[in-house]
Amino acid sequence: QVQLVESGGGLVQAGGSLRLSCTASGRTFSPYAMGWFRQAPGKERVFVARVVWIGGATYYADSVKGRFTISRDNAKNTVYLQMNSLKPEDTAVYYCAAKRLGAAYDYWGQGTQVTVSS
Repeated sequence: QVQLVESGGGLVQAGGSLRLSCTASGRTFSPYAMGWFRQAPGKERVFVARVVWIGGATYYADSVKGRFTISRDNAKNTVYLQMNSLKPEDTAVYYCAAKRLGAAYDYWGQGTQVTVSS
């Protein structure tokens, strides 16, 4: 079994920055990709960004493009989400997830709260 643990959330003023981390542990970890999702109060969980584990190709939701950067450290089994120019609408619980090739995201972390004040 694979466990994903997020960290780095918190309270920040609009325009500020935060960096989230997600570390995988458990059995041999070799996903196809890892992603970040977020869920705002009263809303569905939505995709934020993903990175392909081998090669590092990235993809972003339009709402965060140019402000957020996803990266990974394969040796540490860790994926990061650098969030700059944060806006109040970025307030949400952020989840990391991992997926195998051809499969849905089937490993999820417990989430970390990000709150952006205006």
